[in-house]
Amino acid sequence: MVYWILKQIFIGPLVKLLYRPWTKGLANVPARGPAILASNHLSFSDSIFLPLMVRRPVVFLAKQEYFTGRGLKGWLTAAFFRYTNQLPMDRSGGEASAASLEAGAQILEGGGLLGIYPEGTRSPDGRLYRGKVGVARLALLKQVPVLPVAMIGTEKVQPIGQRIPSIRRVGIIIGQPMDFSEFYGQADDRAVQREVTTRIMRQIQQLSAQEYVDAYAADVKARLAQEAAQKRAAEPPADA
Repeated sequence: MVYWILKQIFIGPLVKLLYRPWTKGLANVPARGPAILASNHLSFSDSIFLPLMVRRPVVFLAKQEYFTGRGLKGWLTAAFFRYTNQLPMDRSGGEASAASLEAGAQILEGGGLLGIYPEGTRSPDGRLYRGKVGVARLALLKQVPVLPVAMIGTEKVQPIGQRIPSIRRVGIIIGQPMDFSEFYGQADDRAVQREVTTRIMRQIQQLSAQEYVDAYAADVKARLAQEAAQKRAAEPPADA
């Protein structure tokens, strides 16, 4: 109920008025039944724009840190994500990540739409990065179609580090459902997982026209953070 109220009465009309999002391919979203929306990830606001424009409720796997913040800001952020149908995703790998994916699997089992960012984190520079194989494993285990999604221009609305969004028009392109029935029964095969993920990322790249980088975005972010820390350490003190 809260999700519907926010989408139809409060957040939805305001966002549509201010940002005038354009869409292409909404008809590709099945009217019923389970499916995965696999999107590129340019901005925090991606998880707002896409569910608002899709008629059916979309449950997103969002990074766990959004649900564990402290203080009033942390509580408000966690409440917002819970009320907008988002589930915490542990990205540390291993059993923790597997448990998070299981929550997504339950959404699919119930016939719902699951939104997921195969890159695992926001792009640090607007390029499209290598996808993680969790999206493939879910699609094969639950035998559901995958719809590639391209968010357009959202990185200009709210770049990494910018708290207050800018008012700019954004776009959403949803591709045709991808059928991976040829791989059903091979959900635990790592080579198959990688092949399916590569196909999904290729379709996202074609829709978004982003430059593709065959590296994980999280690794690139870690390297950039390390380089920034080394640069700060090498700078002379301000009072020198």
